[in-house]
Amino acid sequence: MKITDIRTSEFSVPLRTPFKTALRTVTAIHDVLVTVTTDDGRHGYGEAPPTAPITGETIGSIRCAVEEFIRPALLGREIEDLDGTMHVLHTAILHNTSAKAAVDMAIYDLYAQELGVPLYRLLGGSKTELETDLTISVNSPEEMAADSLTAVGRGFRILKIKVGLQPELDLARIQAVRKAVGPKIAIRVDANQGWSPAQAVRIIRGMEDAGLTLDLVEQPVKAADLDGMAYVRRNVSTSILADESVFSSVDAMAVIQKGAADFLNIKLMKTGGIYGALQICSIAESCGVTCMVGCMLESSLAVSAAAHLAAGKRIITRADLDGPGLCSANPYLGGPQFLENRIIMNENPGLGILPKWVDETEKMQ
Repeated sequence: MKITDIRTSEFSVPLRTPFKTALRTVTAIHDVLVTVTTDDGRHGYGEAPPTAPITGETIGSIRCAVEEFIRPALLGREIEDLDGTMHVLHTAILHNTSAKAAVDMAIYDLYAQELGVPLYRLLGGSKTELETDLTISVNSPEEMAADSLTAVGRGFRILKIKVGLQPELDLARIQAVRKAVGPKIAIRVDANQGWSPAQAVRIIRGMEDAGLTLDLVEQPVKAADLDGMAYVRRNVSTSILADESVFSSVDAMAVIQKGAADFLNIKLMKTGGIYGALQICSIAESCGVTCMVGCMLESSLAVSAAAHLAAGKRIITRADLDGPGLCSANPYLGGPQFLENRIIMNENPGLGILPKWVDETEKMQ
């Protein structure tokens, strides 16, 4: 099964509510769809969001990377030669991890289709259902409390609370959320690099002293400041999750060696796709460090690929795969079922997902 074409297009989906973090505010998903076609007429699909504050990529740079560098390098490559094809993909251009991720997941989609199995079973198949949190954007304490109650009303039992914008309000934000949702809802706090190490220790200790019972705090300091994050981890009781600090297996090892985090957050858009994510999983397994799988502002396509990874690997014990839950519509058919906080894996081959406009075209033929 040889690659005969790779194409890109764009699509947009409005969000239910604006997505606000310490890094940016977004009102709609506007992502790149990648379609990989093979000589037997199969199609594999991938998705890449432009997340310039984190990966440095834009819509234009993603499409350029795929069309002008990755496509020429991969044409004629055999899908069955997965390692060789992935080597070519990841050496066709430096960086551009989201562009690579979209092509990577499309190739894995095709590879699992060829074998006739859902991708998660190919990756280990340890789970058939996942539970995800839902992100609460950073706003006033009162608005965040109201948004949290709405999320709980939708069935979510784990909330990921964005902070780091106006750090002086962050303790009040988490206090308001905890008071609104009660003690049984798990709370994860994500600072998106918004605190200094000293601020992080002060704010997290304040939350601990207030009895707010946090599941974890994600990326409290700048991504490159592993010494600062290790300082935070040594001086608080709450678990620390490394996110923006971990793009590669080399980064993962550095975080572990520094003692900078209790958990690693794997995102396909940082790792360049499933191939790189599996390398991080291997290091985490060897070091006994459990992982979370997260997502950027992605639709059900890219989040489906991340869900297959999470369902396939035992070392992944947490899921932050709320992209579909943030969207006001779903432009795809099939794949895992996203039932608010529950993700139920599909049993049809590959990712099992299809753009709606492709399905409608096939029905007309």
